[in-house]
Amino acid sequence: MSSSRAMPAAASTTLEFRDVVKEYRTGVETVRAVNDVSLQIDPGELVALFGPSGSGKSTLLMIAAAVLAPDSGGVYVNGRDVTGLSSREAAAYRMRELGFISQAIDLLEGANAVTNAALKLYGLGMRVGPANRRVAKMLEAVGLGERLKHRPHEMSMGERQRVMIVRALSTEPRVVLADEPTGALDSERTSEVLELLRTVTTERQIATLLVTHDPQAAAYVDRLYTLRDGALAPGAQQPIPVPTAP
Repeated sequence: MSSSRAMPAAASTTLEFRDVVKEYRTGVETVRAVNDVSLQIDPGELVALFGPSGSGKSTLLMIAAAVLAPDSGGVYVNGRDVTGLSSREAAAYRMRELGFISQAIDLLEGANAVTNAALKLYGLGMRVGPANRRVAKMLEAVGLGERLKHRPHEMSMGERQRVMIVRALSTEPRVVLADEPTGALDSERTSEVLELLRTVTTERQIATLLVTHDPQAAAYVDRLYTLRDGALAPGAQQPIPVPTAP
């Protein structure tokens, strides 16, 4: 999917995981969900993390989102360890600096595309008029110019996911975390969403980490890693070269 209008560029930011460890106790057993993971994502890079269910992918994203605290190590956004933030600072980081895209499409059924896309801006206290104008331009840029007044039941799954992506990008985040964003989509819609992530990552110079099971993602990312039992798989510390989408 292509667009004739580019979104405004965001500030360049590096996302870096340094020796991140997270353990859980289940009865008498200790499970290491994330095992000494180190990974750097530079501005304009879309990096994919593959792995089976239970491999630690979502836990790693929750640590990067400052929702979970690691037992050791840190996650650095432009040199600042976001795992050491206070509750208030972490909430501000998630609201202003982070774009989080999940598989679940969480749209208000009675609200149109513009309102749904602007919810994060409303939460920051932006007035309705300016917020709506900002996201309307972004929706147009991702091919939803004719869907601005449509409600979720009037849009396809791929269109709804694009609204979710615009919501995540509405605050011009430095970092984007995408947790299985194509899990509920068919092959065609999956390609549209992956191409959109590829485009906005490059144009806005965002550091984007995509967690996925979908092999289609390999054609759209800059680097590909595998996580098994909480650790980057042997050999995966080095980037696996994959072709980029045309």
